[in-house]
Order: sequence, then C-alpha cells, then structure tokens
Amino acid sequence: MQLNISGHHLDITDAIKQHSKEKLAKIKHHFDHVISINMILEIEKDMQIAEASIHLSGTDLFAKAESKDMYSSIDQMVNKLDAQIRKHKEKLNDHRKN
Repeated sequence: MQLNISGHHLDITDAIKQHSKEKLAKIKHHFDHVISINMILEIEKDMQIAEASIHLSGTDLFAKAESKDMYSSIDQMVNKLDAQIRKHKEKLNDHRKN
C-alpha cells in the first residue's frame, strides 16, 4: 500500500504522519487490496480539513471531514472510508456468492 500525505497551508509533522498511518491500518485490516491512498490535510480559516482518496482494484473511494481539530478530522475521515470499504467488500462478497 502506497501512502501519500500532503498539506495545504500546513506542515505535516511526524506526529500527524504517525497518527494517520495508525488510523489507516484499520482500513488495511478490513480490506487487503488497497493500492494507494492520497491524503490531503488542509487548514482553512479556523477549520481543519482532512480528505483522502483510496485507489482499490476496480474502484476509487473518497471521503472528506472537517472539524476544529486535525486529529478528529483524520479520525472522522478514516471512519467514513472504513464504512465505504466495508460496503464495497460486502458487494464483492455478495456478487461472488450469486
């Protein structure tokens, strides 16, 4: 899995990188066929925005979250991606059974 983290109006610290990697490991745990993840962290006025697109074999998923804290934005975004991954995995498994 290739992970690319970039920041707009923000320096990416080691703590943010480590937190992101730990949270994204949850996605890797649920679905092994993740090819790449592009994450953009951004500060806009007083809002902290985290967005990511995941490239899977066969599809792309996207999620975006914003809050007053960057860490909670990352957590919310990963939770949204995790729900999309589980739904995608369910569709694949249902399709294979039919």
